[in-house]
Amino acid sequence: MPLLPDAEPFYQDGGDVGVLLVHGFTGSPRSMKVWGQYLAEAGYTVSVPRLPGHGTSWQEMNKTRWEDWYGEAERELRDLAGRCRVVYVMGLSMGGSLALRLAEKNRDIAGVVIVNAAVHTERPDRHLLPYLRRVVPAFPGITNDIKKPGVDEGGYTKIPLQAAYSLQQGWKQVKDDLGLVTQPLLVMRSTEDHVVEASNTEWILEHVGSDDVTFIELENSYHVATLDYDAELIFAESVAFMERLNSAAA
Repeated sequence: MPLLPDAEPFYQDGGDVGVLLVHGFTGSPRSMKVWGQYLAEAGYTVSVPRLPGHGTSWQEMNKTRWEDWYGEAERELRDLAGRCRVVYVMGLSMGGSLALRLAEKNRDIAGVVIVNAAVHTERPDRHLLPYLRRVVPAFPGITNDIKKPGVDEGGYTKIPLQAAYSLQQGWKQVKDDLGLVTQPLLVMRSTEDHVVEASNTEWILEHVGSDDVTFIELENSYHVATLDYDAELIFAESVAFMERLNSAAA
């Protein structure tokens, strides 16, 4: 199936520290590539995979499930771990959920960075999703929640409901095991986010098992902060986070 513009994965070999960057629900690597390029220029080995069903069409995504998205992220993690001395995982929105799940199940991850991560939704129609998904294929999309004018993340214009229902099941797994995340954690949240409610970050901070937790408020961005005004702050803070941990380990 043809890919949407700029939806292809991004890979760059660098030093012996690897970074896995995971995009969000109905998005694509397009939302993470600038971050990945920044890290590659800083000397890191970078992987920005395209999750199954993403970057093509919402109809194609409706055929995929949480297990498919997680499986692809874990395959990329193992590939990096086989080539790098140290590996970090970073994610936006659902990519943050997947990053947390990877940390729950893979103790050798050195640290985790999440931006506007989602572990639940407060949408009123969430309770009807188990039934609606059987009769309605999609809802209107949630793409391009970006404060900076003229920026397009290249996401779907519709939310595929079978996939959305599976996402809810994945969130439950993440929340049930969040105490297993003991790796150092950098949490970044936009002050104004029209997609993921602030209660998601609050829940994560309250239940995560990590002792080393840093929280940064993104005051000039909406949901897709990796393409917004605070992008450079996100990139710089992620590098500072890794440098601190790598120096401590050395």
